This record gives sequence, C-alpha cells and structure tokens, in this order.
Amino acid sequence: MHTQTPFDILFEDEHLVAIDKPSGILVHRTRISEDKRFVLQLLRDQLRQRLFPVHRLDRGTSGVLILGKTREAASLLSEQFRDKAVEKKYLAIIRGYVEEESTIDYPIANGPSKPAQEAVTHYTRLSQSEICYPVGRYATARYSLVEARPVTGRRHQIRRHFAHIRHPVIGDKKHGDCKHNKFLREEWGISRLLLHARVLAFEHPRREERVEITAPLDDTFRIALERLGLL
Repeated sequence: MHTQTPFDILFEDEHLVAIDKPSGILVHRTRISEDKRFVLQLLRDQLRQRLFPVHRLDRGTSGVLILGKTREAASLLSEQFRDKAVEKKYLAIIRGYVEEESTIDYPIANGPSKPAQEAVTHYTRLSQSEICYPVGRYATARYSLVEARPVTGRRHQIRRHFAHIRHPVIGDKKHGDCKHNKFLREEWGISRLLLHARVLAFEHPRREERVEITAPLDDTFRIALERLGLL
C-alpha cells in the first residue's frame, strides 16, 4: 500500500480530480475502522484544498476514484451515479470458469439490517486458465479474468455477486475462498483483493463533454495475471 507517496493523478481540472487509488486504503473514515490514514485526508494534503467524495471503492479495490473540488460538482456527479448514468468497468480475477458473457441479477442489502435492493452486474470473460496446483479437492486450479460492469452500486456488489454464483474474487477475505487466497499468498506473496476499477466514464458536470478515465494495473495484479496464466 502506497500511502507515503503522492497519489497518481489520472484527471484534474478546476471541478474534479481523479486518482489511481491503491489497494489497501479506505477512501474516508468510518465508524468501525481504526485506520489513521485515508484517501480523502491524504489527497487533501497533497492538493492543499478541500475535496468532496462522489463515490467509494472498497479498501482492497484499486483503480479510478473521483472526487469533487467543489460541493456542487460532487453533487452533480453523484446524481449521475444514482441515476446509473456512469459507465464503470472493473477487472477481477475469480475462481473457476464462467460463461463468456452473462448478467448477475441478484438483490443485495447495503447493510445487515437493511432490505435487499436491486443489484445488477454484467460481465465478460476475457481469459481463463488451468494451473497444475491442487489448491482445493481437485488436482488443478481454474481461474478466469473478467470485466465486470455494475449497473447499480450496492455495498461490495461485485464481490458479493461473484460469490453468489460460486466464483468468488481471489483475495476477498470476507466473501472469497480461503484456500485459493492462501495459495496465492504463500506461493507468490499476493494477498491483495484482485479487483480493479479500470474505467470510469461520465458526462462532465460543468461542461458538455464526455470524460473517460482509465487506471493502469499495479505490479501485484500484473504478477497475478502472469503467474495464473491469464495474460
């Protein structure tokens, strides 16, 4: 986790700033976290100005994170997220083989005492592999690289959706497969959640302009792709 060095800026103007969020850091303070450092605090210090959250990424998820430089810009862009008008593309390494194209339509709740709400994720399989390691009860282990496109934005949606169809995201400690997580950690030192917010596209809230922001994969994610034969 790279919290001591400046965040990589992917897009910036007088209204918005987008960074490549590293895996392993929370976007902002929560009631249940004991963390002392957060993206919002660190980026405010880096840019020396107040910032306003627009959306969130889980602690373990890396990739495109956008914040408003003004309350108005953040509010207008948040409306696009609520209206499902923002295009979101994630890369995920999951356990097993999945269909080439499919949709997971499975309601989930944003909290333990909250009712389940509509949750839809489209996905495309980009590659798949089989390696000669008896991770579970089989002599080999199978993996897929998928592009996930969530339509809604429920809590842990992509992770919970792939766990629901029995193809959990590798590195997911809460919803994942502990045997596969342990295998990557002990074999190659890969312990991060293998979920990356690759692309975010939206209408600029203050100009008639389509903005598309892409975040590169970090070294750990690339190593995982190479070792698992998914490139």
